[in-house]
Amino acid sequence: MASKFSTGLRNAMLDTASFKTTMALGFIKIYTGTPPADADAAATGTLAVTISLTSTATGINMAAAAVTGVIAKLGTETWSGVVTGAGPHTVTYFRHVAAGDTGVLSTTEKRVQGLCALAGGELNLSSLSLTSAATQTIDSYNIALPTL
Repeated sequence: MASKFSTGLRNAMLDTASFKTTMALGFIKIYTGTPPADADAAATGTLAVTISLTSTATGINMAAAAVTGVIAKLGTETWSGVVTGAGPHTVTYFRHVAAGDTGVLSTTEKRVQGLCALAGGELNLSSLSLTSAATQTIDSYNIALPTL
């Protein structure tokens, strides 16, 4: 599955702002269960971890500039979160959300949704089984727009 952009994010990028600006200080939420059909749908499954700047309430940022249609995680930031609830959690999908996203059905929230994998996913993790109270880090993350 390729990353799915919500209607709200696509409209914002076409109308007024870049991906980088729109998603500045957002979060990556990683879930268990069957992924929703699209990024507009309400989140499903159990939220296992919210990735932020060094496991704090501060959101994350993308790099200063895109290169050949791809923008990456800001290299100077440490993206991490503490796994919540009883585990282990077998995670299946993620949502990169703008600050304030409520997770409900919406065509205005700004989101990217994709699959978690060990390799070949939109978000590759070292393990898909996350242990409660452990810190999960994201070392590499890219968003690409399709070529012509």
